[in-house]
Amino acid sequence: MSTIEALTCDTGGTILDWHAGISAKLAEIGERRGVEADWAAITNTYRARSLREMTAGDDAFRPDFNIDDVHRRQIEAVVREQGLHAFEDADFDAVRDAWHALPCWPDVPLGLARLRGKFVAAALTILSTRLIIDSCKPLGVVWDAVISCEMIGAYKPRSAAYLRAAQWLQIPPSSCLMVAAHAFDLSAAARAGFKTAFVKRPDEWGVGRDRPAETADFNPDYVAESFGDLADQLGCPAA
Repeated sequence: MSTIEALTCDTGGTILDWHAGISAKLAEIGERRGVEADWAAITNTYRARSLREMTAGDDAFRPDFNIDDVHRRQIEAVVREQGLHAFEDADFDAVRDAWHALPCWPDVPLGLARLRGKFVAAALTILSTRLIIDSCKPLGVVWDAVISCEMIGAYKPRSAAYLRAAQWLQIPPSSCLMVAAHAFDLSAAARAGFKTAFVKRPDEWGVGRDRPAETADFNPDYVAESFGDLADQLGCPAA
């Protein structure tokens, strides 16, 4: 713990509750269009496919698009495949834009503020820079830096994403703690020389819904129930 200088935090799922935000937007549109569907299941399919597209390719892959482009492309594809023909282009745009107004998990604002009191705290995310600004600012989620993989040109879980973030923070990878709710992210960060902290988000894919199985090697340095719990483990003063 004494060597940790900075926390780099995943955002989608770790900070922001994408399932609640997107499923609610889909249900709202469905009601307006007179359409019924399993919006929670559609949300999860949509998220999985967007994540897969954004992290596809080898280490040389340098996408000329960002996650907002992927979110727009994938929601139309998923909804059309479900036969929900009442949805219009404006509805797909509205779902894409809903990512910029996601709620956060309730433990984040206070827990993150405690962590920032002791460490540099940066968002390290595949989400777009503007998405993080738009979602986090009204929620009182404050960062010392926002590092979107969009800036780097290499997306997690490629090692270049973690190493460039450490370089920009001017902190050795061994003094960076990657904080995430996903094994694939933490495993990749560990391979890049980061310490790791797993924050549990059992409801990330919806209340009572199973998380997708992850096959990545998974041996975090810290396991926390919340950001407040992580702040306790790292010796951060109480608020």
